[in-house]
Amino acid sequence: MATLFISDLHLDAARPEITALFARFLEGPARQADALYILGDLFEAWVGDDDPSDPGALVARHLRALTDAGVPVAFIRGNRDFLLGADYAARCGMTLLHDPTVVDLYGTPTLLLHGDLLCTADTAYQQFRAQTRDPRWQAQFLAQPLAARLAFAQQARAASQARHGELQAQGMAETIGDVTPATVQDWFKRFGVPRMIHGHTHRPAIHDEGNGRTRIVLGDWYTQGSLLSVSAQDVSLTTLDNC
Repeated sequence: MATLFISDLHLDAARPEITALFARFLEGPARQADALYILGDLFEAWVGDDDPSDPGALVARHLRALTDAGVPVAFIRGNRDFLLGADYAARCGMTLLHDPTVVDLYGTPTLLLHGDLLCTADTAYQQFRAQTRDPRWQAQFLAQPLAARLAFAQQARAASQARHGELQAQGMAETIGDVTPATVQDWFKRFGVPRMIHGHTHRPAIHDEGNGRTRIVLGDWYTQGSLLSVSAQDVSLTTLDNC
């Protein structure tokens, strides 16, 4: 048995094949897991638990079936679905975790987080993140009509894509979009753990960070699935083309 980790699925009605792949994963390999952790950006955008999207409804059904089958599911919010709340989590049967959270994985203390907090070189994003995580900002946003919230999400996505294009043109996308090494070392020291698992950067790899520390980065699900399996004996980062 193993514990499974995924992130950055960015599920959206425009990419039904990836939503279908995720559903097959939940009906198949996930049923054999000790637990499933979703480390953020499950959805491309989430404007509140009253979101009526088809992917949201399908995911809730399949996650509920998985938890009803006895597999615990835990979720850390990402930068795209930071408004996912207790109501939707209850529909899915999953537990909401703080970002970051330390868990014990078969005797190894492990720091789990979405990963955007490690990208401290992107000061503009960190300022936006601080604003949108403010409970007062969130309450004001969620009080708006659904149509207004959906329009905001579309505008924010367009702005994000435009900024990424600007960074690419300046040759800074690789640096700004990745974690800051000094921040990674600071977090290892702060939490006193030998292992860290995160997503966000879409750069799947297992990094030796020195001093017996390992940082595992999950991949995205834009064209295929990315899956981390951790057991008492093994750590494996693989891809899923079909389930």
